Amino acid sequence: MEEIVGFSRAVRVGPFIAVGGTAPVDSEGKTVGVGDVFAQTKQCFEIIKTALEDAGSGLHDIVRTRVILTDIENWKQAIEARKLYCKDARPVDTIMAIDRFVNPEWLVEIEVDAVVSEPR
Repeated sequence: MEEIVGFSRAVRVGPFIAVGGTAPVDSEGKTVGVGDVFAQTKQCFEIIKTALEDAGSGLHDIVRTRVILTDIENWKQAIEARKLYCKDARPVDTIMAIDRFVNPEWLVEIEVDAVVSEPR
């Protein structure tokens, strides 16, 4: 989708990395885990992990997550999946709900910010 609509998955400016709204899709753009918030959240984080690594970072550098849901009642499932990826970084978090995403199969999108630490 990045090339189709003209955006970047992640942008790094100095030590700061912003990862835009990441949907639960596979490499062909098909929704992963239709109807399963936990599986969709994991897919979002797998995409985010790759984006951070491509930017010279990793999950350990995440400082903020935004979990955007279509049904706020699904927050516990989303957070259980989020913990698998953010347990060590322990970033601040925002959880919110919206009416829908561009694709109605998507139950969640994730955004993250990361700050690459100085080498010790």
